Amino acid sequence: QVLLVVSGGASVQPWESLKLSCVVSGFTLDGYTIGWFRQVPGKEREGVSCISNLGIQYYADPVKGRFTISRDYAKNTVFLQMRALRPDDAGVYFCAAGGRKGWGPQSGKLPKAAEYTYWGQGTQVTVSS
Repeated sequence: QVLLVVSGGASVQPWESLKLSCVVSGFTLDGYTIGWFRQVPGKEREGVSCISNLGIQYYADPVKGRFTISRDYAKNTVFLQMRALRPDDAGVYFCAAGGRKGWGPQSGKLPKAAEYTYWGQGTQVTVSS
């Protein structure tokens, strides 16, 4: 059974940092694409970042230079380090996994939510002063 467990959300002030974790069970990370999304009420789930099956990192333009995605094979965990947080970074953050080994981003673009197979529960990130 595939399970993604997300943690790390919190309420912070602008310019502060947070690190989200996505612990994966049911398969090992090697060869799988893992993505991070965020969602605010009334809007579609937005791709934030992903680390591809080949280990290549992708970022949405609004978070480039501030967010870093990484993975720890020993812990079978993917992290999203978020720095210099802004109020528009707030939302519920989800991690997602591709459904098959070897699947990854096409044409250098972040995959859309519908392309992922497995999802973790969300974690709330609030950014306000």
